[in-house]
Amino acid sequence: MTAATPRALVRAQIALESFRISPDGETVVYALRRVRADEYESHLFSRPYRGGRARQLTRGRVRDVNPVISPDGTQVAFVRSPVGDPDAVGQAWILPLDGGEAWRLTSLKHGVAGVSWSPDGTRLALVAQAGDHRFIVGEERKGRTPIARRLTRLDFRDDESGHVARRAHLWVVAAREGARPRQLTSGDFDVRNPAWSPDGRRIAFSADRSPDSTIAPRQQIWVVGTEAQRPRIRELVSLAGDADRPSFSPDGRHLAFIGTDVDDPPDEVPPELWAMELPGGQPRSLTASLDRPIGEWAWCDLLMTEEPPGPAWIDDESLGVIVGDRGRDIPYRVTLAGTAEPLVDPSLPIAAAGVESAAGRIIIAAAIDAGAGDVYAVENRALRPISREGSAWLRRFPSVELTELSLDGPAGPIHAWLASPRGAGRRRMPTVLHIHGGPTGAWGPGGTMDSVAMCAAGYRVLMPNIRGSATFGAEWVQALSANWGEADAEDALASIEGLVKQGLADPDRLAVMGLSYGGFLTQWLVGVTDRFAAASSENGVTNQISTWANSFFGVYYNRRAGLGDPLTEKGMRALWRSSPLSNVAKVTTPLLMLQSEEDRICPASDNEQFFTALKVLGREVELILYPDEHHSMKSSGRPDRRIDRMERLLGWFDEHVARKRGAAG
Repeated sequence: MTAATPRALVRAQIALESFRISPDGETVVYALRRVRADEYESHLFSRPYRGGRARQLTRGRVRDVNPVISPDGTQVAFVRSPVGDPDAVGQAWILPLDGGEAWRLTSLKHGVAGVSWSPDGTRLALVAQAGDHRFIVGEERKGRTPIARRLTRLDFRDDESGHVARRAHLWVVAAREGARPRQLTSGDFDVRNPAWSPDGRRIAFSADRSPDSTIAPRQQIWVVGTEAQRPRIRELVSLAGDADRPSFSPDGRHLAFIGTDVDDPPDEVPPELWAMELPGGQPRSLTASLDRPIGEWAWCDLLMTEEPPGPAWIDDESLGVIVGDRGRDIPYRVTLAGTAEPLVDPSLPIAAAGVESAAGRIIIAAAIDAGAGDVYAVENRALRPISREGSAWLRRFPSVELTELSLDGPAGPIHAWLASPRGAGRRRMPTVLHIHGGPTGAWGPGGTMDSVAMCAAGYRVLMPNIRGSATFGAEWVQALSANWGEADAEDALASIEGLVKQGLADPDRLAVMGLSYGGFLTQWLVGVTDRFAAASSENGVTNQISTWANSFFGVYYNRRAGLGDPLTEKGMRALWRSSPLSNVAKVTTPLLMLQSEEDRICPASDNEQFFTALKVLGREVELILYPDEHHSMKSSGRPDRRIDRMERLLGWFDEHVARKRGAAG
């Protein structure tokens, strides 16, 4: 058994990134990410659906992702990026599945982000950046910064790229060497999730073509012809809210997609599965009666798979989707008649991501009972593992015991998961209250790297689904609404006190931590209580007034959540009322602040205000800034930075929590 240190965990992790099933249902291809020489490499593997040994398809210092199998099952297209060159971009490659050499299909200047085969296998649709730089002044030259950046819209930034310099558009290219890609769309909008029609004459995609998508975003579904010299884009689906992830039925008679039909949908309105008859039918929701979100909601950083685009058609009359329900992500079959049934036992501790279907077979990516992600076949309401690499590495380390709890709360029972060292039993132990992001995220039964490391170090980790958490129905989400720092703080404190009352948590050795919204609530809690011996906030929110403008989606998120805006005195007061900075003078808890410098969701400048105030007040605080990193650094950041982050967390809690009354446990 290997000691579960941060360094050992990060270097050992094998992460399942994407997966596909062949059209005949016989072969599964998937991408795995490993750490090599302090960088990530990703390679493609295949396994027979019925079971068998894995075959590695690609090798080398590359990131090979997003595999898609050709309709005849003989080739796989994917996106390859070289490792070690920060200026390199991904390109489309094609690999014969019979064991031949991969060859590069594209050489687009700004790279390729995604690929999908045409139904006849002769062409590929590409999502790739196009056009001139949107706001640069002066000539772009390597090694020289521009004269200036001229901004006329708010949608000039996001978290992944920093500046949205160019738009992602739709291209088509013949699947042969030397073919030149042809651009189908253009304009000041981004193309997402393209889907071919079964006859290959059209491609549906989602895009926000509004005047400024950061002020009032509204994704809708559009369609463009693939054969005309001057393709015309027309709107295919228009809902009051968002419509995304289009998918044509195999017979071409229906289009399915995920969306909401509420203008400026607040958090309590869950995404639903919709379908419409073609041509010209009216969209209708197939899952409105579930009162549950469609898609991946339960947080699990050991399940990193990107969800395949669109709902998966099982046949012409039914689809496979993931439904978030009571802290789980469960695969469901939903019919055009509106019936919905889980494909596995809904009590199974499962965090699933993405559904693929072919030839009547269904596969998913899933993490089960504090484990890591692998590909599974869904058969007779049971799961059969297909891949094994995604979870096998974790078995080298001490296992985590995951318990599902119901704790008393001021508004009713609080669902929670408790991670404990294997064999801990009923011992009273130092405990970390871990708050999820969102606030409409949810803790699920999949594993997290933090829980594995902390349990190995002698801590329990309590992960409650407090008010505002998704997968428990609209009423539970709406109970939080704009009341940040009220209902959520009450539930967080009630949950940890409930664990103390059960004799599982040592009342003198409690800590609290969280990322994003979890960082906000951590910073809020230390300003309203001294219950915790130590705290760690990561990429949090301390000043709602400045975050409104500095977060790339702050304007519309605050409006949808009802938090307010600083355009009126009333709005300003509302934002300040829910800002941890307003309580900073009351903070006495030692606080470790972790911050990604390039985070555009919860910017560093916001959290620097909290750090500055605490230093002026003479309080115990550290601010750790990670250069070049974005919001989700804990799972996708540079390996050495992920290791440093976890080591600092454990060191901080060991100093202030575990040693407070002797050795842990």
